[in-house]
Amino acid sequence: MNVKKIIGFWGYPHPELIKKYKQLYPMAVWVDFDIDYGYPKQDILPESYCSIIKNIINCAYYLRSELLVILAPIGKDKCDSGWFAYEILKDSGFPVISSIFEDNLYKKEVKISSSCIPLKQKIELITRGIYDEISVENLKQCKAKFGFWGVPPNDLSILELFPDETHVYGWTRCVEAMTPADINLEMYVDKDVPTVFYSQSFCSKAQLAKYLADKYNGLFIDIDDKATNSTKAKIEAFLRLR
Repeated sequence: MNVKKIIGFWGYPHPELIKKYKQLYPMAVWVDFDIDYGYPKQDILPESYCSIIKNIINCAYYLRSELLVILAPIGKDKCDSGWFAYEILKDSGFPVISSIFEDNLYKKEVKISSSCIPLKQKIELITRGIYDEISVENLKQCKAKFGFWGVPPNDLSILELFPDETHVYGWTRCVEAMTPADINLEMYVDKDVPTVFYSQSFCSKAQLAKYLADKYNGLFIDIDDKATNSTKAKIEAFLRLR
């Protein structure tokens, strides 16, 4: 008999919802469905579609027998595709709870995004901080040499191309601030910091990424699944020449 022990989520579920389910299931394992764990691909979504949303569907089906609940952001704090994924999973019989986190009541200071630790570690700490307490008191702060704007990429290996003195901007910075729907913060960058503006292919945030890259003379990139050598070379050249 399967023991249900997993709480799945994507985006940033409302803090009160997270608090509720941590109290209900203190021993549960929290799994971020935005991440690509290499689970079998489901033939549900179009082939040409956001890889992050594909990850959500793949995770849900692969972990179905162990799921206690899925916490599913559906508002401006995520995207319409997150809302559609919620509706598909609900219609398919999954234990899914919708969430909208669009207020600024929980806003906190940003410390990880501007720290001196490697960029990949920054992103991982910020996303883990959605459901776990992260100590930031001993994180050394640094002046930005470069910036990375966007959501956590499906291919995390591209983050290893950046120096430690890279600040995080965009939606990921909003997540650390506990304001995932704060459009003003999402559009903020330090204008004199050379920044890579990233989006997943087929994501509506590409509109913001391209606009901001043009405005601040940055580099716009969009990646579908895994980064090609050409894309990595483009990032490396931007970092080296700027």
